[in-house]
Amino acid sequence: MAYVDRTIFSGILYFLIISSCPYLHVHCKVGDEGYISLQISEKGLNFVKDLVVKEAVSSLTPLHLPQVEKPVKIPFLGTVQIVLSNITINHIDLPSSIIKTGQSGITLATSSATANLTMAWRYSYSSWLLPIDVSDQGDASIQVDGMEVGLTLSLENQQGNLKLSLLECGCYVRDISIQLNGGASWLYQGVADAFNEDIISSVEDAVSNKIKDGIIYADSLLKSVPKEIPIDNVAAINVTFVNDPMFSDSSFELEIDGLINANDETVVSSLQKEVKEDSNSCEGLNKMIWISLHEKVLVSAVSVYFEADMMQWVVDQLPDQSLLNTAGWRYIVPQLYKKFPNDDMKLNISISSTPTIKIERQNIDVTVDLDMTVYVVNFGELVPVACISTMISATGFPKISMHKLGGSVKLTGFAMDLKWSEIGSLHMTLIKTFVSATLKTVVLPYLNILLWEGFPLPSFHGYELRNAEILSDNSKFMICSDVASKS
Repeated sequence: MAYVDRTIFSGILYFLIISSCPYLHVHCKVGDEGYISLQISEKGLNFVKDLVVKEAVSSLTPLHLPQVEKPVKIPFLGTVQIVLSNITINHIDLPSSIIKTGQSGITLATSSATANLTMAWRYSYSSWLLPIDVSDQGDASIQVDGMEVGLTLSLENQQGNLKLSLLECGCYVRDISIQLNGGASWLYQGVADAFNEDIISSVEDAVSNKIKDGIIYADSLLKSVPKEIPIDNVAAINVTFVNDPMFSDSSFELEIDGLINANDETVVSSLQKEVKEDSNSCEGLNKMIWISLHEKVLVSAVSVYFEADMMQWVVDQLPDQSLLNTAGWRYIVPQLYKKFPNDDMKLNISISSTPTIKIERQNIDVTVDLDMTVYVVNFGELVPVACISTMISATGFPKISMHKLGGSVKLTGFAMDLKWSEIGSLHMTLIKTFVSATLKTVVLPYLNILLWEGFPLPSFHGYELRNAEILSDNSKFMICSDVASKS
């Protein structure tokens, strides 16, 4: 496929796939399983339209047109065969364009467009009346005025993928003017108008055909979009399209499954037809983009990693490293220090059940049950000494500041029970008090410093989020943001 077709396709994808462009509204609906719907508003469509028009102009120029030959009557010579070659559209200006959506799909139209073309001309004439051949050649500039281009696209769901179809496409040129240069062009200028209709028809056909080629290529790419996108070697997000796209008078909406699956699972949509609409917390903020994520998506991700035995860690470093030496516990667990004096320790932490996640108003509550196995490094050998069952409840307060996603975490619940011990009974009340104090004074402050520094918000194809805010309510959190070019 020619490069120009791929470029047109990239513009078309702004309509269909590039959902994180400005003014995109991303809503989440909930049935028995969570899923994500992508809605582009009227303002969003206008923004995307401008991007598509810009891409289309760059892809259509230069555009080479077929050679034109025609017999023309020239003063003093009679009728000769003139050849127009290297006809090239070098520049297109589209000052006005509109985009509309409706039950039939998406319509894009431009009007009052102009274009500049160049070409070469030549002729050769011989006759028994003349002793020598007569020929001439030169170049010409062409001005196209009143060009209109329109197309209507339809989208439908075919077994979880989108099918793009071109319902209508056309190009109309109102008028052109030709200025011949070179040779005895002053002599032939009067006959240049004889080529107007041929050049107009050539321009109209070339533009229409290039758009059709781009749509065909776009449809083939849409068919190749995978139904899941790997996150890593464990999990993937299900991006199967659900239902046909929904068009209104000023917007259209796409729905995807949106849940996290294990990589070895068959990707099928488990969504139910009956769903509950959520409220739009961003409506009063006048932002360009709304990104909403339901807690069920987070729960699905946590469940996949838990079932894959990926939620276990070995801890051999802490902000206060003395906590990982038996000497630091000599007064809390004296028998540990007595049996293993001044030995280093390691913790094997494994989640014992799927964590619970609940998004509340302005915060996220998380409860984790875990088993913490304590090892002592004795002469290079890991010796298990005890296993403690632990429950930790925390509340997170997400915040966006200076293009970074961060926030803070607060401990809200903590419990510990001894599962087994190789060093005798332990004073669990004392251990719990000490560990709780350590979490609050050492671990959480260190974690909050990292969260305060934050993580950069994602950028996309040269665009980034600006003036973003994050809200949480009704089992979901939503990022409300403007979008601007990184340049």
